[in-house]
Order: sequence, then C-alpha cells, then structure tokens
Amino acid sequence: MLKTTKASHCSNADKNYYTYETRFGGITIVSEGDAIVGVWLHNIEIPGGRRATSVLTDLAANQLEEYFDGTRRDFDLPISPVGTDFQMAVWKELLVIPYGETRSYKQIAQNIGKPKSCRAVGMANNRNPISIVIPCHRVVGSDGSLVGYGGGLDMKQKLLDLERVCR
Repeated sequence: MLKTTKASHCSNADKNYYTYETRFGGITIVSEGDAIVGVWLHNIEIPGGRRATSVLTDLAANQLEEYFDGTRRDFDLPISPVGTDFQMAVWKELLVIPYGETRSYKQIAQNIGKPKSCRAVGMANNRNPISIVIPCHRVVGSDGSLVGYGGGLDMKQKLLDLERVCR
C-alpha cells in the first residue's frame, strides 16, 4: 500500500526529476526529498535538478516499469501529493480502486461523503500530480464511458487495457 506523507513544500532547488521513455511514451518522475511528488505522462522540464536519485530510479522508475510489463499491480512508494483537503480525500479514495477495476466520478463522490460533488471529483482527478500511482485512469463516467484524462483518452484506454489483459 502507498504511504501518503505530508508535503513539505520545499523550494524547487530541493526537487529532482528523472525522465525516461517507456513503451507508453515519456514519463517524468519528480521527487522532493525522499518522496515522490509527481508522475507525468510526458517529458517535462522541472525547475530544480535533473538527477536520477535512488527514489526516482531504484524505486519509482523500476515499479512503473514493472507495472507497464504487467508484473506489478500495487505500488509501494513514498508519495507526497500536494493539494486541498478535498483533493487529498479524492486521491486517497482513488488509491483503493483495485487493479483492473473502475469507479465512476459519482461513486467516488459518494464514497468521500460528498454525493453532489461529481464535477469537483473530476477536477480533483484532473489535478492529480502522481498519475498511474494514484490511479485516476480508473475513474470513468457513470455509463462506463472514458471521460477526461490528463494523459489523453487514448492513454487512459491503454492503461485500462493493460490492467484487464494482465489480470
């Protein structure tokens, strides 16, 4: 299970990032101290240091590669997402969606005790800084349709297909 830690809001100089190519495209992983604070589904430049630290490569990159290879279903990473209390509640709920399953925005809203906040849940999903690890790709429309994903709907479908194939 993932460990969520309180963000320390370090300066950009305290952040490191590592970018590499996968069969799903470019991935950028960002760390702050010993915690992962970002996983982005494209190559981006981050203010701070482009440095392959052990938390970025030995932990995060290796676990992401295992996920992409279909051999990892759960991540065991120190994460520290930064967001509002509402966003944190949504992201915490995303962490309990089992591998290979989906939930609707409405179900997430109900599960966090805010049944009328489906759109706000969608916005929190959109702001998820640690994609794949916090599995916002597992959230779909009430009718099961693919809606909204920061990495694009094509990527969302690829990740859901990966999880269904590797079950």
